[in-house]
Amino acid sequence: MTDSWERAREILISAGLPPDSLVGCRPLTGGTYNAVEELRLADGSRYVLKIPPPETVPGLRHESRLLVSEAEFYRAAGTVGVPAPSLVALGDGHLLMTACPGDPWDDSPTDAERVLLRGELGGLVARLHTVTGSAFGYPSGALGPLAPDWRTAFTTMFDAVLDDAVRYGAWLPAPVDEVARTARDAYDALDEVTVPHLVHFDLWQGNILVDRSAGAPRIGGLIDGERMFWGDPVADFVSLALLGDIRGDEAFLRGYRDAGGQVEFDEGVCRRIALYCSYLYLIMLTEVMPREMGEERKKWAREVVGPALMGALGDLPLARRPR
Repeated sequence: MTDSWERAREILISAGLPPDSLVGCRPLTGGTYNAVEELRLADGSRYVLKIPPPETVPGLRHESRLLVSEAEFYRAAGTVGVPAPSLVALGDGHLLMTACPGDPWDDSPTDAERVLLRGELGGLVARLHTVTGSAFGYPSGALGPLAPDWRTAFTTMFDAVLDDAVRYGAWLPAPVDEVARTARDAYDALDEVTVPHLVHFDLWQGNILVDRSAGAPRIGGLIDGERMFWGDPVADFVSLALLGDIRGDEAFLRGYRDAGGQVEFDEGVCRRIALYCSYLYLIMLTEVMPREMGEERKKWAREVVGPALMGALGDLPLARRPR
């Protein structure tokens, strides 16, 4: 019996599940940080097991104790009926959750199906954003305790990834000091956010499952909530339109507003979205170093993400003008 099977059996025992019913244990691909395995039991139930890398493995500062944040996301999503894994057990070095139906969203949906799925997704995200917390920031505590205001939380997050870029010698399209100074000039827009909302912050298509088991495609689950934080709900629009502009996604915005989500793309909102784009693109440019991604990925980051970062920074003082 392999080490993976033995570990899975031990975790099932700790979760109060019958270890002898384990009939399948296979790795899942697509993630870039945690090791992920699917566990199948004899009764047909499926679970997903996440194991973080050893603490000695280099990573970004906010990536410490990611499983704590992921567990918090699933707990919170469950309170508003958003399809997501249910937390089974969070232990020292593992997260066990139920599996959601479906496969990661790919290019298979037709144009008509995509419109329906984006509308459904908008409604689900609006429901997520009704969940509020007690303070701002990452619940993992990776960057310190939660902050009483959003400006303090977000500037801590932004400074941390800039520190990571320096520490790992990441390539950026502009000097770190220039990036920091440009962002700092727009921080006043953060003061408009006074209530900490649930933010997934990693809702690109790979983390959205599409289920076709009943015929027409539906959203089967929102997964990989490890990057979640308590903050500004419009921050989710960045990964939902990765390297693009959510303002062009009419189906999503219609579903979002029909479900009660409120957003008007005024100057303050657009400046904040530009800040969150800058933050995500800094992460994407920096993470290639500690994760030792290949030259092809680094080249893509320089040629695609680098210009996107400069575009986001350029939008900060003139965010009312659409890109």
